[in-house]
Amino acid sequence: MQRRSMIWSALAEAVLVIAVACGTTATSPSPASTSAPLADPPTTMPEPTTPSESIEAPAPARGRVIDIFVVPMVNTNIANVPIKDIIFDTFGRSVARFVPLDQATEEFILELRDAIAPIYQPAYGGPDDLPWLSNDNLIIGYVSGDDAYAYPIDVLNLHELVNDEIDGVPVLISYCPLCASGAVYNRELEGETLLFGNTNALYQSDLVMYEHQTGSYCFQTAGEAVVGSLTGSRLDLLPATTMSWGGWKQLYPETRLLTGTATNPTRFTTPRYSGGTFSGFQDQVNDDNFAFPVDTDKLDNRLLSGDVVLTVEVDDAVMAYHLDRIGDAAVNDQVGRPPVVIFTRDNSRAVGAFSRVVEGQTLTFAYRNDDQNFADEQNGSIWDSAGRATSGPLAGTQLERLNTRRAFWFSIVIAFPEVNLYLP
Repeated sequence: MQRRSMIWSALAEAVLVIAVACGTTATSPSPASTSAPLADPPTTMPEPTTPSESIEAPAPARGRVIDIFVVPMVNTNIANVPIKDIIFDTFGRSVARFVPLDQATEEFILELRDAIAPIYQPAYGGPDDLPWLSNDNLIIGYVSGDDAYAYPIDVLNLHELVNDEIDGVPVLISYCPLCASGAVYNRELEGETLLFGNTNALYQSDLVMYEHQTGSYCFQTAGEAVVGSLTGSRLDLLPATTMSWGGWKQLYPETRLLTGTATNPTRFTTPRYSGGTFSGFQDQVNDDNFAFPVDTDKLDNRLLSGDVVLTVEVDDAVMAYHLDRIGDAAVNDQVGRPPVVIFTRDNSRAVGAFSRVVEGQTLTFAYRNDDQNFADEQNGSIWDSAGRATSGPLAGTQLERLNTRRAFWFSIVIAFPEVNLYLP
């Protein structure tokens, strides 16, 4: 894939940065212990096709200085998935396209950490500070109090993870390009604030993260630890939305926009970050032609594998909504017992999920074609896509946001095999 060839140059720079930081000379990553012989690494590196994020130390947490290079090795004796199903991308540097975790050497695992470099200390600018960002580009949007934050998918395609703390909440903005999976998590688990890096491994063609405190592996769509001492634990999902930049900016004109890192606040302003989506990739996924191995027994033929769905999650209940079939609409539904509404518009790219209960009253909503807003039948108030009443008796009211994630169908059914599916 184009993305992986881009990242080979990023790997070279990442290894160089690690070597310099550790006071050693950079070398090519060591081969894994596989039965098949590995080809020699290329004698020259490809020309860089995208900027590479320099690995920068995370900010100190709770008075402790965290060394990014001192992370425990994952304990593969504890797992709830076969560890052979965790596979490392080799960036095409050998005859083996990928290496299973049970065959990877410790040196190989360590040298691939953060080869796709996460953002540990994000920097933000105003809505006009990324000149290449067009209204049609997708972003992941997150709201905290009166503040809104936007994370362009074109940036996340190359970095995948953003660790931050917003209004006292440690958050992880995560995106897997292979599953079009965008989710925002709370990084606090059982009273500990975790910090996440990238293993450069995949599980069921889905990004695998590692956390710094125990080295445990988590796969991104579920936010679940699958290898290591945290196995079985899940991160708490937070309300977020994936939508067009133009739509988000209209809803939140004062939004803060990810523009770089603490060491280079304008790093992402270069147009080389405006790579766009991978043409034809969704069609490949719809044909079950995955970038990396997927267990076909885990798939679900109620939808095509590459259909984009939104999950709404209330307590232990998970409902998936096929966005293309819904179109412009207000979907009045229940997830578990609580009544919910899903607002979609702008070709299903503006999506929000909310509780329908306001001051003890359960509302029913309808989409308005004339102004592309929404109205509740009980009071006649008008609501925007962000769940805010803009006029009528309830003007100024904000609907309670619900936890959502957006991804290809195949990754959702693997993460949540018992998911319910709403079809209009």
